[in-house]
Amino acid sequence: MKASLLRRGMNLWPPFLFAGIRVVALSDDYRHARVRMRLRWYNRNYVGTHFGGSLFAMTDPFWMLMVLRHLGRDHVVWDRAGEIDFVRPGRGTVHAEFRLTDEHLAELRSQAAGGGKALLWFPVDVVAEDGTVVARVRKQVYARLKPPSPDERAPQPAGA
Repeated sequence: MKASLLRRGMNLWPPFLFAGIRVVALSDDYRHARVRMRLRWYNRNYVGTHFGGSLFAMTDPFWMLMVLRHLGRDHVVWDRAGEIDFVRPGRGTVHAEFRLTDEHLAELRSQAAGGGKALLWFPVDVVAEDGTVVARVRKQVYARLKPPSPDERAPQPAGA
């Protein structure tokens, strides 16, 4: 799927739409994404700062989607774990940036090469407009080579 179409679709996805989360950039090569959330009446908590669930949600699918796009259909890829550390109250507009590197992909491919599972933690900061860190998030991505299909495992008849 073209990155621009996915970006538009994600902006209409109810968990993002109703939290005020906007995907403002998704590079054509799926190596970079930028997400923004403005503070609104519908995404603030009791004390008037960003709701923690929305801060976590704005970081949720990106590492998995970016890795899946690069490892391809011969791998199973999903989010395995996530952690968030709230550093300071979020007020105003916050953003998060994701950059998938060749080193990330090489590490995942290396771990999964023998048929085992690959687990890699990806960090991302949620940052206020003035550059202060509001939250530190870590997502663990799981990857594994898909087992061969029954057709691929079946022996070929002699002379075929």
